[in-house]
Amino acid sequence: MSDKLFDIKNDRRLSVYLYRAGFGCWLLYILMGARFMEDVQGYRNNCGFFSFVLMIMGLTTSMYYDYHHHPAEFEQKKKWLIFLYLVLALLLYNFILRGNPLAFGSLF
Repeated sequence: MSDKLFDIKNDRRLSVYLYRAGFGCWLLYILMGARFMEDVQGYRNNCGFFSFVLMIMGLTTSMYYDYHHHPAEFEQKKKWLIFLYLVLALLLYNFILRGNPLAFGSLF
């Protein structure tokens, strides 16, 4: 094991830190829905989106480690990562590029 902090090929710490940061943002997202947090409720969707991005980045770095050390786990996680990247692309398109929230009535 290397003494480098972000040696993602041989060390899982970065993926753990990203997962924890994503989970913390998710908890903050839930907390921002409370009545006493009305001042920051405008940032609630941004916090939820950032949580999602951090967790996907954590999965990606974890998969890089698994690719080199645990090939069976890598094959299992690969399908989930592709699905999550598609979901992230849809969210990016709907909230950032298009500028309008997605209306579920227009999908059906």
